This record gives sequence, C-alpha cells and structure tokens, in this order.
Amino acid sequence: MVVVWTAGVDIGSVTTKMVVLADGIVISRCITISGGNYRQAAEQALASALSNAGLSKDNISHIVVTGFGAANVPFQARKVTEIAAHARGIHHLFPQVRTVIDIGGQATRVVKLNGHGEAIDFVVSEKCASGSGRFLEVMARVLQTPLEEFGPLSSKSTKQVQFTTSCAVFAESEAISRIAEGAAKEDILAGVHESMAIKVVSLVQRVRLEKEVAFTGGGARDVGLVRSIEEKLGEKLLVPVEPVLTAALGAALIAWASVDSSRTIV
Repeated sequence: MVVVWTAGVDIGSVTTKMVVLADGIVISRCITISGGNYRQAAEQALASALSNAGLSKDNISHIVVTGFGAANVPFQARKVTEIAAHARGIHHLFPQVRTVIDIGGQATRVVKLNGHGEAIDFVVSEKCASGSGRFLEVMARVLQTPLEEFGPLSSKSTKQVQFTTSCAVFAESEAISRIAEGAAKEDILAGVHESMAIKVVSLVQRVRLEKEVAFTGGGARDVGLVRSIEEKLGEKLLVPVEPVLTAALGAALIAWASVDSSRTIV
C-alpha cells in the first residue's frame, strides 16, 4: 500500500510549528522561533521536520497552513483558520472534548466543538494582550524569571497580589510597583495567573461551557495557569503532551483527509 505523507504548519507570532503525518500517524514534528520573519520560519520548520522524517518536500502530498503568519508561506499550501485547526487537532487527541481553551502568543480563544470535531461556536479575546501568552512573556521579563518556572513558583504563594487592571501595559507597571513594594515573585505570579484565569472564564461563559474541556497553546505549558483556570472553572482541564502543536496537528489531519475523502479521522 502506498503511504501518503501530509503536513500541517502553524505559523504563530512567537513560534512556528510543523507536524508530518504518514497515513494520519505523526512521524515528525518541529517547533522553531518565528522571529518576525514568518516566511523564513516556515522554511526552517519544513526543512527540519522533513529531515527528521527522512523525507523531501516532493514526498509530501498536501500541506495545510494556519496561524498568524499563514499568508507568508513560501510554498504551496491550503490555508485554514486557527479555529478549524485547533478543533481538528483536539478532536483527534481527545474525542470527548466539547470546549477548547487556547492561549496563544497574541490572543486567547475558546472554541465549542460538536461530536465530529467541528467548531460550532467560538470567541476570541480583545486585542489587549493581558489574556494571552504575550502577557506571560512580559511578566517573565519584568520578574526576570523563565516561563517554565512560573508554575512551581506561583504554587508557593502565601499572599497573592491582586491586579487592579486587565490591561497588559498597566499590569506591567503594576507588577513593577509591587516589586518595589517588596512583593515576592511567587505572589505576583499567583496574581497574574488569577487575572488571566478570570478573563478566560469570562470567555468560556460566552460560549457556555460543555464538558469536557481541553487547554492548548503556549499558556497550557504553565502549570500554575492551568491550576488557576481549573479552580475558577471548577473543571479538570485536559492538556496535550505538547500543547503548542495542536493546531499544526489539526492542519496536518485536514491535509490528510483532503487526499482521500473516504478516509475517516478519529
């Protein structure tokens, strides 16, 4: 039987992700920094993912691209929305999920799915970065603390800082003021997680939560944020092993399904 290779690319504002499938099975993946040059990032991700799989571009039957920089790909590819890509990727990983929370570099999305993995409703955060991964990056710079340390640190909080603003710019200033006042990093981070969780829950309420719930995107790597959202929602979140790859996986699955419409993705 002839193997069909397909690929999905998710060009985000922070990172570019690529997943390669062989008859719907993941055989290679790649995550690279976007760096503002989306065309170059797409080329690098494609080259790296193909090299890892021992393939050339000629082996790939179809490529589907999504994400913030999707319009900049230097190769032929079908474009789909991030909503559709996340929906397909999550349905493949967790077929029982009906609500998806995605915190990316520029925005937060909440998507409602039907039983076939199709988006039936969604809401996207406003332009302010306070509810996005960008907000976490700003805080990492202000606190001079790597993002991977946020979760463990915030769990040690004993006096959570309350942020009085939901604007990323003002929240940054507020965090600097709290540092000057002697607030501990862990207390500031607990406050950051609390603030973001409140915004996420407000988005979830707009689409009306339906169980079960998955969490994707760079924000899902922060165990402290995961914990805060779970507490606010009162629900356990399903988090993929590598949550930033969900849209790239979904794009690759859409590409695979387009090769032969008789194939069924589960």
